[in-house]
Amino acid sequence: MIFLLTMAVLVMTACNSDSSRQSVDDDREVVEITHSEGVTEVPVNPQRVVVLDFASLENIGLINAPVVGLTKLAVPSYLKKYEEDESIVNVGSLVEVNLEKINELNPDLILAGGRLSESYKSLSRIAPTIITFFDMDDPLGALQKDLSNLGLIFQEQEIYSKVYSDLMAKIEKVRNTAEASDEKALVVLHNQGRFSAYGSGSRFGLIHDILGLKEASPGLDTHLHGTRASSEFIKETNPDILFIVDRSAAIGDQPLNREDVENELIRRTNAYEKDQIIYLNSEAWYLSGTGGITSINIMVDEISQLLDPGF
Repeated sequence: MIFLLTMAVLVMTACNSDSSRQSVDDDREVVEITHSEGVTEVPVNPQRVVVLDFASLENIGLINAPVVGLTKLAVPSYLKKYEEDESIVNVGSLVEVNLEKINELNPDLILAGGRLSESYKSLSRIAPTIITFFDMDDPLGALQKDLSNLGLIFQEQEIYSKVYSDLMAKIEKVRNTAEASDEKALVVLHNQGRFSAYGSGSRFGLIHDILGLKEASPGLDTHLHGTRASSEFIKETNPDILFIVDRSAAIGDQPLNREDVENELIRRTNAYEKDQIIYLNSEAWYLSGTGGITSINIMVDEISQLLDPGF
C-alpha cells in the first residue's frame, strides 16, 4: 500500500510538471517569466531560492535574496560568504547537481545557468526553474534580460535598472579609450599547459565586441572551446596585449606557472616587450562571465585599468 501511494504521488508530480511552464500555489502572487528554456510562473518574492549558477548568485546578492541551496564547488572568492554560510546547503557543482538534496530543501525558485540546461525538466519537477540567458552575440542584452527578470520576481526593478545603467556608462568610457588606440589584443585560455585562443564573437568577445580593443588575430573560432593555439601561434600573431585566463586556477586546480607560460617564444612578442601580458581574474572571466553584474564589472575594470590607470 505504501509503495502504491508513493508511486501515485510521483505520477501526480510528473503530470503536474511542464518543461516550459510551471504553476505555483494558487494563493500566492505570481509573475510570468520568459527565460532561455521557455515561460515559467514564479512566485513574487520567493523565500527559498536554490542557486545553481554563480552569475545568478551575484545578481540576487544585490538585494540579499534568501538562498537555501547553492553549488559550492569552486565558488569565486568574491562570493565566499555564501560558501562559508553553513545554513546554505551544498547541492553540487555548476555541471552536476544533487536533485534529491534540492528537493529536500523545498525551494520556491531555482536559478540555473546554461551548463545545466539538460537538467531543466528534472529541476522543473521540483520547483519553478529559470535558466539564465546566454548569447555570445549579445551578452549585454542577455544580462539585461536576466536582471529585468529578477527585478520582476523580487519587485526591485529600480535597483536592477540602475546597476545596468551604471555598467553601460562605464563601458562607454572604456570603449572610447580603446577605439582611440591602435594596439591589438589576443585573449587565450590556458588549461594544463595548453592554449586556446578567442576573438570577436566568442565567450571572451567582450574585450573586442563591447570594449572595442582591436583583434590581433581576426577570424578565430567562436566555439566555446576556442581555437587551439600554441606558443608559436602567439609569437606569430604578435599581439600588443596578451590576455590570459587561467582555467585551472578558476576551478580550484593548480594555477599556471607564469615562468612556463612566458617562455622564449612568448618573450619575443610586443606584449612581453611592452609589459602587457595580463593575467585576468579567471574566476570572473571563466566561471561567471558576462552574466553576473559583479563579474562583468570586474572584467570591465581590469581592461579600463590597463588602458587608463586613472579610471
